[in-house]
Amino acid sequence: MTDLESRLNRLTTPDLKPPTFPDADVAYTLHDTPIGTLLLAIAGGRVVASSFGDEETMTTRLARAVSPRVLRQPRPLDDVRRQLDEYLAGSRHTFDLEVDLALATPFQRLVLNDLPDHTRYGATTTYGTVASDIDKPKAARAVGTALGANPVCVVLPCHRVVGANGALTGYAGGLEAKRFLLNLEAKG
Repeated sequence: MTDLESRLNRLTTPDLKPPTFPDADVAYTLHDTPIGTLLLAIAGGRVVASSFGDEETMTTRLARAVSPRVLRQPRPLDDVRRQLDEYLAGSRHTFDLEVDLALATPFQRLVLNDLPDHTRYGATTTYGTVASDIDKPKAARAVGTALGANPVCVVLPCHRVVGANGALTGYAGGLEAKRFLLNLEAKG
């Protein structure tokens, strides 16, 4: 038997198992929901993304901000998907998930860290109120921009923030998604 035949024989041996890969530093999956497809990502047990952004853009951002070891591995996100599905079905009102704002700017972190304390399920607040709450009363537009780039949509409820007159304004998933979420919470 030649060396080549020997190597080929080892490749076709039934004892040979497919390679296994270690868990990623950042595991992600695409999750279809009633409000659109969300890219969900977790790193170190914390949610780092729940985003409407496209896959290539988001994974590149994750690789730069968190770790270059970003792999599509849905299993580590089972709990995130389950909680999201329960929320979107109306059977869950809060998330029991740790969040890491690695993809957020310092100003976004200020806005997003404050958000859950001032927006309860089924209620809304305004961009101006959020700006005042973070001691930046003239920064309503900047708050809107920060919320529009929320890397952890739905889990951090930026959809509960509306215009001063109550009008629905921008949302990363579109106004129909924002309307869906607010209507869902109004029923609950």
